[in-house]
Amino acid sequence: MNTKKMEKDYLLHKWLNNEATPEELEQLKTDPEYASYVQIAAASSGFELPKMDSEANFEAISNKIKPVHQLHKPNIFSVVWKVAAVFAVLLAGYYYISILDTSVKTEIAQTETFSLPDNSKVVLNAGSKITYNKKNWSNSRELSLDGEAYFKVTKGNKFSVKTVEGTVSVLGTQFNVSARDGLFAVACYEGLVSVAFNDTLLKVPAGSKIQIENGKLVINEAAENPSPVWLADESNFENAPLSLVIKEVERQYPIKVTLEDIDSEKRFTGSFTHENLDLALKAICEPLQLNYKINKNGAVSIHAKNSK
Repeated sequence: MNTKKMEKDYLLHKWLNNEATPEELEQLKTDPEYASYVQIAAASSGFELPKMDSEANFEAISNKIKPVHQLHKPNIFSVVWKVAAVFAVLLAGYYYISILDTSVKTEIAQTETFSLPDNSKVVLNAGSKITYNKKNWSNSRELSLDGEAYFKVTKGNKFSVKTVEGTVSVLGTQFNVSARDGLFAVACYEGLVSVAFNDTLLKVPAGSKIQIENGKLVINEAAENPSPVWLADESNFENAPLSLVIKEVERQYPIKVTLEDIDSEKRFTGSFTHENLDLALKAICEPLQLNYKINKNGAVSIHAKNSK
């Protein structure tokens, strides 16, 4: 911007504010655009500036502004408590899971071989169940048995098998336990086992077996076989009620057996195979002078020979 233009603007400013001297006014009149300045000044002299209510304007603007929520800094103690609560829940869950018992169960015609936490070996017969606690095993080698199982126990502290009929305890040995329907049978194949029932304690050495029926000792003699015959897919009985023999048949085969007009307390001594139902029924019925019939639906009926 040149000097003459600045001087002209300065004189115009003073004139519009009624501050120009007569000499300056005369100088301004010599400008060819003076007449235009006079017209603009006359037209704008009627303009009025609106009155400003500062308080009302501030209130209106404040009402339109959205409130800004202050961000609260997290309380360090609150965070610590929340983290502690999460860890407490996780710890409680782990503890609950750790105290749960482990169960192994077999169904009809099924056997199961598995190892316990100390590498003791267990073979579970059909229709049986074993329950134990893994976490506490090193402190207490104790399990519950419902049915029949063969044990090969590693040496160590006391090993106990609990049943509803009694308890068998050892330090390290091989033995078989069967506890079903009031019949409690224990056979020892290596070492020495201790059997507790009805306030009675018996020691059963290797090569011996005992049988307890309804809380009474009925057999205490040498074992005929070096291992349980059911490991070779046979079931063996000595002077056992027919009702218990039939239940074992139903555990080894997926059938239902009906005794027709037969005393279920008939005594049976012998064995039957787990691999052929017809041969198994013959092995049971012929010594007892019984007949059997295998129906189309797989059900079996047994009756006396002279009745049909």
